[in-house]
Amino acid sequence: MIHEKKVGVPKYESFEYAEKKKEYVVLIPIINEGQRIIQELSRAKEYRVSDYADIVICDGGSTDGCTEETQLRNLDVNTLLVKQDTGKQGAQLRMGFSWALDRGYEGIITIDGNNKDSIEDVPHFIEKLKEGYDLIQGSRFIKGGKAINTPFIRTLSVKLVHAPVISMTAHQRFTDTTNAYRAYSRRYLMDERVQPLRDIFMTYELLAYLSVRATQIGMRACEIPVTRAYPKTGKTPTKISFFKGNSELLKILFRNMHGAYNPK
Repeated sequence: MIHEKKVGVPKYESFEYAEKKKEYVVLIPIINEGQRIIQELSRAKEYRVSDYADIVICDGGSTDGCTEETQLRNLDVNTLLVKQDTGKQGAQLRMGFSWALDRGYEGIITIDGNNKDSIEDVPHFIEKLKEGYDLIQGSRFIKGGKAINTPFIRTLSVKLVHAPVISMTAHQRFTDTTNAYRAYSRRYLMDERVQPLRDIFMTYELLAYLSVRATQIGMRACEIPVTRAYPKTGKTPTKISFFKGNSELLKILFRNMHGAYNPK
């Protein structure tokens, strides 16, 4: 089904392999993740993640065959959404949020599709949503969390720059703020003081903004331990280039601190 572009939501196509089965949904933004997303979905199937939440792929336009229908169906994917518009991660998430909220889910979990994160921890995010938390941030840096083969410069940048700035902006301490493995309540995303479906969120702005807005408006937020594992050898699986990508992240971080993304 084609979903035409509307204010705050890119044009996209949805392939619904099954009806809504759960009250919670896992959104996985990807583009050309190859075997990494297949391995991640295989782990999800092994740990029966689909018993707790519907699994939805938010594809940015992959051309490497990783979104082949039979393969996805066999790995318990409920729906494939394919963006047909401009924008990167932020646009993919807005596509997923819009679709998931229209479908009536009570909570949304997001996780990268590069097989670095412990997708088997999805039930723990759902537990916190049921307890009434509106933002649940996964962290490898708190007790019970595991940071495996994290590049040294990435650890430094998170601990010395990103996390302190986000914590200051949110008025609550967070430790793993670049981590996209997190959950949001329906109440949070639907609040008029939040408005995540805006075209201003094209790349990584939405993750930074949603990290801080919940506590700014008096909603409950917490962290839970997760595992994030980088491969021992080979290229680091990331879409962020070292110089241009990180400079853009810093710009977003400080715009966010000054309220640039708050609804006017």
